[in-house]
Amino acid sequence: MSPFEHGEVFVLDDGGEVDLDLGNYERFLDITLTRDNNITTGKIYQSVIDKERRGDYLGKTVQVVPHITDAIQEWIERVAMIPVDSKEGPADVCVIELGGTIGDIESMPFIEALGQFSYRVGPGNFCLVHVSLVPVLNVVGEQKTKPTQHSVRGLRGLGLVPNILACRSSKELDENVKEKLAQFCHVPAENIITLYDVPNIWHIPLLLRDQKAHNALLKGLNLHSVAGEPDLDEWTSRTRLYDKLHDSVKIAMVGKYTGLSDSYLSVLKALLHASVVSNRKLTVEWVPAGDLEDISAKEAPEVYAAAWELLKGADGVLVPGGFGDRGVQGKILAAKYARENGIPFLGICLGMQIAVIEFSRSVLGIHDANSTEFDPETANPCVAFMPEGSKTHMGGTMRLGSRRTYFNVMDCKSAKLYGNVKFVDERHRHRYEVNPDMVCQLENAGLSFVGSDETGRRMEIVELDAHPYFVGVQFHPEFKSRPGKPSPLFLGLIKAACGQLDAFLQKNGSVSQFSADTTSNGHAKIKILQNGHSPKSGNGLLNAAYGNAVVCPWKDVNHC
Repeated sequence: MSPFEHGEVFVLDDGGEVDLDLGNYERFLDITLTRDNNITTGKIYQSVIDKERRGDYLGKTVQVVPHITDAIQEWIERVAMIPVDSKEGPADVCVIELGGTIGDIESMPFIEALGQFSYRVGPGNFCLVHVSLVPVLNVVGEQKTKPTQHSVRGLRGLGLVPNILACRSSKELDENVKEKLAQFCHVPAENIITLYDVPNIWHIPLLLRDQKAHNALLKGLNLHSVAGEPDLDEWTSRTRLYDKLHDSVKIAMVGKYTGLSDSYLSVLKALLHASVVSNRKLTVEWVPAGDLEDISAKEAPEVYAAAWELLKGADGVLVPGGFGDRGVQGKILAAKYARENGIPFLGICLGMQIAVIEFSRSVLGIHDANSTEFDPETANPCVAFMPEGSKTHMGGTMRLGSRRTYFNVMDCKSAKLYGNVKFVDERHRHRYEVNPDMVCQLENAGLSFVGSDETGRRMEIVELDAHPYFVGVQFHPEFKSRPGKPSPLFLGLIKAACGQLDAFLQKNGSVSQFSADTTSNGHAKIKILQNGHSPKSGNGLLNAAYGNAVVCPWKDVNHC
């Protein structure tokens, strides 16, 4: 799915690649969805074709009604019974989002299926909330109800009758506008909810509660006897805190899809969650990666200068995931700037690979180091195609979903931020990985691969010891971030950008003054740290084996 067309591709635990709307549901409700929670036309038609091929229809003509519409209803009822909140048994209510606009030909089978469904299950088991726009004419400030009237008329003509109207508008609906909508749309005035512009999206649940939207829903579903008042005290406190933040933290987002913020929606939300917990107001500086490159300096010097000004003015740098070679050189330059200047850096998926390529070129002196994604014929591939991947089929063939990452080194920032656990489960979406044959060479030069998969050969987390915060991860930690429960690595980036990381780690289990890892022959390699950082070239490294100690220069670690 193209980010320019769909926004980000949200990845679920089971590897489902879905629309970003499912990410919104996971974040707001703190639930874990599956690929079956995402119904698409393709999935429905495929399931019907598979049934026909098996002979389930006994040779009958397969039609949109009833076969496609029945398949949609069966899918909904089946998935509604699957728990998504870690509790036993099915949920009390299943939310179905029918996207698109009334009248779209693409959604016709779904509208017909839901019309049949509402008739079949009857009143009290089906409540339709129709979301509609009430535009405001800027010239006179008048709220126009005609678009909503027409959409409700079209909806009724297709067999669906709305119980509740959720009206999007720039300001709260006037009472006379509500009365007009109630009269022409045949919806009670108390069931007409205004969703007007608010300072931040966390106000929306409070807005719904204040307008008694929950009462309308409970009445429509006959659930008044089993449901209580909404408990939103914690949510209210968090929202008020968000509104009061004034001390800013600036994060430079260096990517190729910066023209559409939805392309990085989960990353933005994860940054927001972490900044609110850190009592900072988030400011994201969008830096198009291509504008940082030398070619941009020649073709558009003003754009080049502006991009570098944004990067240098940031408190932290984030390079998110992506595909393709456009803007790669700019991302490499951003990683180099962060590494050399002690600027907090977080690289996600491709961002981690970029950090490894930059380190290989700048520190190891391998000037043609590259990824086989960008140069299949490179002589020094520090990032390579995964052996189990497919080069002929692109769809659904990546390493997807929740995978386990084991910490090889416990005395590192990442492990401490995750609470000193031995492993973490995070979601993945990639075809390329750090070349395992180069890991030793990179580690000897000072780049620490502190996390890997169960085999120990696929690198998952990389850190630079002698740096305030330089972390790269192969997975996507943003997908599991929640309001009030930010992703640990995003929290680390924001804390480091605010100058709070050292105090935070000391309070929650500080990074030890020693970091140890065990080599294949059982010897313990101990790095002597100075003020919490690895020594630079020329200082000592103590390599203890069987009680004997040898001191040698840091750069001569291989000879030790």
